[in-house]
Amino acid sequence: MCKAPQPGRTKTRLAANIGPTAAAELSACFLRDLAAAIDAIPHAIGRRGFAVYAPAGAEPILRRLLPPEFGLFLQQGQHLGEALLGATRGLLAAGHGSVLLVNGDSPSLPSKFLLQAIETLRAPGDRVVLGPASDGGYYLIGLKVPHERLFSDIDWGTASVFRRTCERAGEIGLEVGMLPEWYDVDDEETLGWLRDELAGRSTRFRGGGAAAFTKACLAKMAGEPG
Repeated sequence: MCKAPQPGRTKTRLAANIGPTAAAELSACFLRDLAAAIDAIPHAIGRRGFAVYAPAGAEPILRRLLPPEFGLFLQQGQHLGEALLGATRGLLAAGHGSVLLVNGDSPSLPSKFLLQAIETLRAPGDRVVLGPASDGGYYLIGLKVPHERLFSDIDWGTASVFRRTCERAGEIGLEVGMLPEWYDVDDEETLGWLRDELAGRSTRFRGGGAAAFTKACLAKMAGEPG
C-alpha cells in the first residue's frame, strides 16, 4: 500500500523536518526496500508482488522503483479502510487465494515476518493475520475472504486501529493470527528509530531487513561517504 513518491505529496510529516525532496527520496527507498523484502520470499511458494498505489497517473514513477514482475493496482475509495477493502476484494477476485497488504513505511520489515504471515494465512480455516505496529495501527493485514466488518467503525490514523480491528474480528468470530510488532516511519521520532536500528543501536527492533536503499539514502542525507 503506497503513495507514489512525489515532493510535497509524500511523507508530509517527515518533510516538515527534512524537506519535501528528501522526504520523497526516502519514501522511494522505502518502497524499493519493501519490494526487496517481498522478492526475498521464494517464488516456489506461489507469491506475487503488487503495488496498491495512488494517485492515478503515477505508474511510470512506480515502474522505475519496483521489480518488473510486480503488478500495479490502483487504490480505490476515499479513506484507508476503503482502500484496504478494495485491494483485498480486487486481488481475490483476480484469482489469488489470499492477500497480504503491507504498508509502504517499514523499509526494514523482516522477510521472515512476511513468510510467517503467508504460512499462517494458508493454514486450513478462515482467519485474519495482523502485524501490530508500534503506533497502535498495523503494518500488515492478511485475508482470504474480504470481511467488510474488519474495516468498519475504525478511526483510521489513531492509536486504536489495531485494537478496534481485533474487536471487529471478535464480533464476527474470526480467528486472529498475530505477527511480531514492528514500526512505521512517519515522523522525526520514528526516523530516529530507523537510524538506530540500521546502525545496530536499537534495543526494541532487531533482526530487521538490510534496507540497503534506505541506509544509503540516510548516509547521503547525513553527508557520510558512500
